[in-house]
Amino acid sequence: MDLRETERAVYDQLDREGFIVLEGFFSDSLRHRLIDRLEELYAEEGDAAGSEFRPEPGTRRLANLVDKGDIFREVFANEEILGYIGHILRLRFKLSSLNARSANPDQQGHQPLHVDQGLLPDGTGPVVANVVWMLDDFTPENGAMRAVPRTHLSGARPPESHPDEVLVTGSAGTVCVMNAHLWHGGTANRTDRPRRAIHSFYCRFDVAQQQYQKRLLRPEVQASMPALLRALLALDDSLNDELCSRVTNQSGFLK
Repeated sequence: MDLRETERAVYDQLDREGFIVLEGFFSDSLRHRLIDRLEELYAEEGDAAGSEFRPEPGTRRLANLVDKGDIFREVFANEEILGYIGHILRLRFKLSSLNARSANPDQQGHQPLHVDQGLLPDGTGPVVANVVWMLDDFTPENGAMRAVPRTHLSGARPPESHPDEVLVTGSAGTVCVMNAHLWHGGTANRTDRPRRAIHSFYCRFDVAQQQYQKRLLRPEVQASMPALLRALLALDDSLNDELCSRVTNQSGFLK
């Protein structure tokens, strides 16, 4: 199978199953630098960590990562990842949020199955896509994501559980790219170590950002962004300004 056929097979799987797993996608060097920066932020922000988003029992959260280090540009603006997002969303898109989620050790409960922001596809097609950057191994024991293949095509929100759930596992350095209308959720971390990930979440140009980047990013951070990243963050997009002005609730993983 040549490179073009391999690429087509990956896109076909993304269309059919709703997600793909790319093993060894990013380097150990980047992974360690990301972990170091996240742990610094957890220590600096303390109980306020993730306050721009919303708390979730049994986890540590961080939000608004674009504002918290140039290193995160290597995540949300990765060219190959943006190619997959463009394939899912078809039309012009933007970053919706960039957050971290660390599943605490010794937990029992699962994150409920959900579609991101409670959103469903519309007449134009999918409106949201998500990428899970696995900073630690995702295993059956430590809170790996569960998903129900092909449910991105259902046009419905999920029940609490489903018999066709599969675990999405991978070694540290793997990414999972998914159509975020797929039914998915975290599982319980039953180990004695945290299970860490970064979530780069994107939406179509005509949907409000989950976290309004223009409001959250400090002026000096906005000024440092080159034109391509300004467009990806919708910093000069009057339609995005209007859409985000209509949103009154703080948005978490469920609407």
